[in-house]
Amino acid sequence: MTDSGPKFKIFKFLKIIIISLLVTALLLFTVASIRTLSLDVNVGLKLARWEKTSNVSLVIDDHQREQLLAHFKEAIRIPTVSFSGEESNTSALLEFDRFLRKAFPTVFSSSLVRHELVANYSHLFWVQGLQSDLVPYMLLAHIDVVPASESDGWEAPPFSAKEIDGFIYGRGTIDDKGSLMGILQALEYLLIKGFAPRRGFYIGLGHDEEVSGYKGAMNIVRVLKQRGVQLSFVLDEGLAVLDGVISGLEGPAALIGISEKGSATVKLSVFMVPGHSSMPPRETSIGILAAAVKRLEDNPMPRLFGHGPERGTFEHLAHKFGLPMKFIMSNLWLFAPLLGRVLERKPDTNAFVRTTTAVTMFNSGVKVNIIPSLAEAYVNLRIHSAQSLREVLDLIRSTVGDQRVKLELVDGFDPLPVSSMDETSFGYQIIKKTVLDMFPTVTVAPGICIGNTDSRHFKDLTNDIYRFAPIWFKPGDAQRFHGINERISKKNYEELVVFYFSLIKNCDIQKLPKPHSSIHEL
Repeated sequence: MTDSGPKFKIFKFLKIIIISLLVTALLLFTVASIRTLSLDVNVGLKLARWEKTSNVSLVIDDHQREQLLAHFKEAIRIPTVSFSGEESNTSALLEFDRFLRKAFPTVFSSSLVRHELVANYSHLFWVQGLQSDLVPYMLLAHIDVVPASESDGWEAPPFSAKEIDGFIYGRGTIDDKGSLMGILQALEYLLIKGFAPRRGFYIGLGHDEEVSGYKGAMNIVRVLKQRGVQLSFVLDEGLAVLDGVISGLEGPAALIGISEKGSATVKLSVFMVPGHSSMPPRETSIGILAAAVKRLEDNPMPRLFGHGPERGTFEHLAHKFGLPMKFIMSNLWLFAPLLGRVLERKPDTNAFVRTTTAVTMFNSGVKVNIIPSLAEAYVNLRIHSAQSLREVLDLIRSTVGDQRVKLELVDGFDPLPVSSMDETSFGYQIIKKTVLDMFPTVTVAPGICIGNTDSRHFKDLTNDIYRFAPIWFKPGDAQRFHGINERISKKNYEELVVFYFSLIKNCDIQKLPKPHSSIHEL
């Protein structure tokens, strides 16, 4: 009898805890269910009353189609390769200059357009607007391409622009001559039709984006800064329309990049006294460095899923998934750690979860019977938006944990600021409207670029930088980017032209409309 009192109290205490946990779980489930059923962040300004712009429209006839494809193929055939920051095919860049003037005579002769060469090979266009009080915007693309060799396994020579089953094959078809030619072709058509924009805009074509844009884009920025230019927004290459790429997603999704991961290249080196291989020490420079590299690979950067713009991506796509993914993605406030664990299992989705670490070069040794004095490794990191370059370097030092391993930052920069994407965001909403006008069934969502573009150099000229082109990616197409068999369909290139034509027209409004939800009709 004496023991029943304490036992009863313990049982009562446990009962209270269990009931509290059940009530909490029920409450969380109720809140999560309500959010799952009500979350739809994609409506935006879709149903609002948009200001009408010019009545100019684009219908491409067979003759125009033949001509625009011929010009595009000619652009691909010019091998504007950037090999390094100091070596590029300058003769090809000069040839490309001559080609642009021939392909787009109206652009280069119009009184509305001012053109200038920057850093010898890059191009800057200013299309004058009728209303000087409207803040201009800027469209970016780049001329140069990465190297390519037919011996790598291409189905067609990489600078042949050969047609195979409705696709044009060639280096630069995706990255980035599709956008470049699409922008200029759209402007050519608009000018021929007598279009004179109310809102002025710039077009910048860099010649060394593939090697960081230090000569092209940075000098274009310098010119604009000298003139006191501020931009409403910048649109560059970046993300695309993904069709069947995201497992479980119903229909295609257009991802508009609102930020870029940061980047760093770090050199690790170990120096030891050299010796003969017949009398090796317990540890060699190679062994010490190899152990350090292994520690980096075994201890990835912390999981940060949900702390950056990637959260918005999944919330915007949530309603296009079935259960249970819809429930999970609608409630990242609760399930971000769980989803992060799932995403980190694959390299392509792991990039959204954390700062990635890749050992890309390892150099040491001069002879098989000599223990080398020096061993070097290069590590490339793409920095998550929730981290800084300094934090990443500190983590590398602590993970390596060996004072014999010297760490040197070769180059690097912090993640780019996150651009706006709400209903008052002019650039984002214009891009979104243009996409939905062309592809009504596509889901539009913000995204993050895991690579870097020329647009990062323009962050002092605007608060809003977007990275998107309506290039359709199906499963396997992402590997063509900087890989073999880069290609674009003839239909998709024509869609690029129409997209930029429509975008320029859509930008020609004075301001965004009020959201539909705030418009009350009698």
